[in-house]
Formats: sequence, C-alpha cells, structure tokens
Amino acid sequence: MDLKRKQIDAFTVAGLRVRTHNAAEHQPETAKIGPMWGQFFGKELAETIPGKSANSPIYGVYSAYESDASGEFDVTAGVAVTAPAKDYESVLIEAGEYLVFEAQGALPDAVISTWGRIWSFFEANPQIQRRYATDFEAYTGPESVSVYIGVR
Repeated sequence: MDLKRKQIDAFTVAGLRVRTHNAAEHQPETAKIGPMWGQFFGKELAETIPGKSANSPIYGVYSAYESDASGEFDVTAGVAVTAPAKDYESVLIEAGEYLVFEAQGALPDAVISTWGRIWSFFEANPQIQRRYATDFEAYTGPESVSVYIGVR
C-alpha cells in the first residue's frame, strides 16, 4: 500500500450533517450516511452552497468523535467554503498531519473498501495513532477518492 503523509492547513467545509456510529451503518434501517449523501446529490448542493471555494472537491468529513472507531461521530457532506454558510452545517478541518489513502473504482464501493483498509492498517500498525479529531474524504473524480486520516 502506497501511503502518503501530508501536512494540511485548516479549512472549513459546509453542507449536510448526521450523527451516527459504525454499527448503525451496517444495517439499512439505521444507516444515515447513505441517505444524507442521497439528499446532498439529489438537491445538487455542491453547486448551491454559498461561499464555495473555487475548485473545491466534494468532501465527506468525520468529526466530533465520541471516542474511537466504535463510538458515535458526525459526518458532513459538503464543499470547502470561504466562511460558514447560513442554513448549512459547518465543520473546521483541523490543521495537522494526515495519512492519505487513495482509491479508484465505482463509488461508494471504493470508499467502503478503503475504510476497511484503513481499519486494518491501524490494527497492524499500533505505533501510528489516529487523532480522532477530523478525518475526511476528498472526491477528486467520478471514480476517485482520497481519504485523509489525522495522525499524531
């Protein structure tokens, strides 16, 4: 696996937000992330959120972690903005060092399999610790995503 470490400056993403946990996402009747993305794309919000930064990709941001991968967390579907957007949830991507996991293929399957790789990577490399502050997916093309995981 070809991993990159990247220093990221803080930036703000605005869009839709849900609070969930991984166990809920494995059951269609309790999953919230898929329906949120359906609403985001159905309403074409990537094009209409005020203050969108030029050339912003679409982001999926994971934040407000209760604990670790087993606790609750927020997920925001949105775009980078120059200032928080009225009527939309905003989240600040924390500055810091991130590991970047890249994926190609049909979405959302490529994202789901990448998160499996991420969990396996951290299980196999306990010396590398996640921050559990902000993590994010940057959708860089119709079948291309980079997942940024904050590390200490």
